[in-house]
Amino acid sequence: MKKAMALHVVGFLVVLGFMQSQAALVPKTYNYEVKEANFTRLCKSKRILTVDGKFPGPTIYAHRGETLIVNVFNRGNLGITIHWHGVKQPRYPWSDGPEFITQCPIKPGGNFSQKIILSDEEGTLWWHAHSDWSRATVHGLIVIFPKIGRPYPFHKPDAEFPIILGEWFRQDVEAVLLDFMRTGGDPNSSDALTINGQPGDLYPCSATETTKFIVEHGKTYMLRMVNAAMNLFMFWAIGDHEVTIVGTDGAYTKPLKSDYVTISPGQTIDLLFKANQPIGRYYMAAKPYNSQPIISFDNTTTTAIIEYKGYKKSSSPPVFPHLPRVNDTSASVNFTGRLRSLASRAHPIDVPMKITKNLLFTVSINTLPCANNSCEGPRGLRLAASVNNITFGSPRISILDAYYGRITGVYGDDFPSFPPLFFNFTGTNLSASLQTPLNATEVKVLEFNDNVELVFQGTNLVAGIDHPMHLHGHSFYVVGWGFGNFNGHKDPLRYNLVDPPLQQTIAVPKNGWTAIRFKANNPGVWLMHCHLERHISWGMEAVFITKNGRRPGEAMLPPPPDMPPCT
Repeated sequence: MKKAMALHVVGFLVVLGFMQSQAALVPKTYNYEVKEANFTRLCKSKRILTVDGKFPGPTIYAHRGETLIVNVFNRGNLGITIHWHGVKQPRYPWSDGPEFITQCPIKPGGNFSQKIILSDEEGTLWWHAHSDWSRATVHGLIVIFPKIGRPYPFHKPDAEFPIILGEWFRQDVEAVLLDFMRTGGDPNSSDALTINGQPGDLYPCSATETTKFIVEHGKTYMLRMVNAAMNLFMFWAIGDHEVTIVGTDGAYTKPLKSDYVTISPGQTIDLLFKANQPIGRYYMAAKPYNSQPIISFDNTTTTAIIEYKGYKKSSSPPVFPHLPRVNDTSASVNFTGRLRSLASRAHPIDVPMKITKNLLFTVSINTLPCANNSCEGPRGLRLAASVNNITFGSPRISILDAYYGRITGVYGDDFPSFPPLFFNFTGTNLSASLQTPLNATEVKVLEFNDNVELVFQGTNLVAGIDHPMHLHGHSFYVVGWGFGNFNGHKDPLRYNLVDPPLQQTIAVPKNGWTAIRFKANNPGVWLMHCHLERHISWGMEAVFITKNGRRPGEAMLPPPPDMPPCT
């Protein structure tokens, strides 16, 4: 009897283990309904595009290496695409999301089941719309925990909070887009900055809705931060509190203590904050960083409140943090330049050493002719932007469809590896004749397993400014940066090849350069662009096609059956 019972228990455990393993194979599924909803900010109500009626949108939770399914239903009145920012999607660009690069927009009334394939990402990423300017309100976090049973590389925090930095426009954002693309000038600035969708109590009609975090003295909290703003770098800090950065862009970093953070549009940062100050109330605040004085921008400050449990109501205002000056370039680059990969045994890095493909890409603001010089750019011209003097021309079917289906006439494969014309890129009084770019739809083709070094070189054409460059389908190591023109003989001698940070979005400093390295081991079609939304609208983007390898598991996977149609 006992033997039979033991066999029964063993059999039950085997079956239970099988059921659990099978359950692990079933992807976690989310349903996202894109629809309009009413929101009130700054004393005024308006309808905005949302996911599930939420702003910011819902958070996705997963463990490292999982595969998810997100069923996107478009109940709005415009086409929409969703991008899973920082997810490499190995061999599966079909769900990456940028419109007319990897898919056509999901039409109103349509839907698309997007497969999200996580690989080595761990930490915080985010998702956002990747069509027109709809990402202003269609965005949310992706939280990727370690594999079940695996620890963080730091003491587990007592709790965690999302910190989503954004912008709020009183005007409809699609109207902002249409207006500046029609006039050829700069777009209207936002009217407020936000933390978790709320402007904070420095703005009118906002005090009662200010985001608040309740903390307990002595406890440690993880803050999962993204800069979801459309056009602004930001400085961020908490009054009288130091923070410790432990990750960025879905990869861990060596612990970095700081009393402020610089964060680029599109970038994520994980940081720890210990509630170790006297019981009270403290402001969390964010303001813009802008290195170009001739550009108009939203020079305001958003706030949230950190309130300790046990705080007794007082008439004293919360303690305000010290934030760098709005044009403090040193504060910006000094923060970013101190990031280092964890590079531990449990979290190793693999910096490409033997480079097989060298690339130098200039990133520039440009001008284009305008009839009767009637546009609102410099000298009556139309503002544009470029990579290696090419303003990207968007096709009407996706480049991925054309590549996979061998459809000709959609794109060319002659994107230059180096600038077509060398000049003093960061000099002053540059000839206006250098400002006119070529409009084209060209891609850069990479061989499978190419070891790529790409140097982004900022220029001073029209107006030098920082550029947050984002690469889809890959993480890259930031091995060097500097001001002025890149020197191919001297500057590589100062590269960090020991513990460079692993990122997908990196700021190219104003009139400077940034060098990255990555292995082209993800076959498919992948967008690279500036994450300042006005710059991508002007054409500061390029496309990589990584060819299939020759061995099993090195080829792009086939498309899903429900890809959104282009007609």
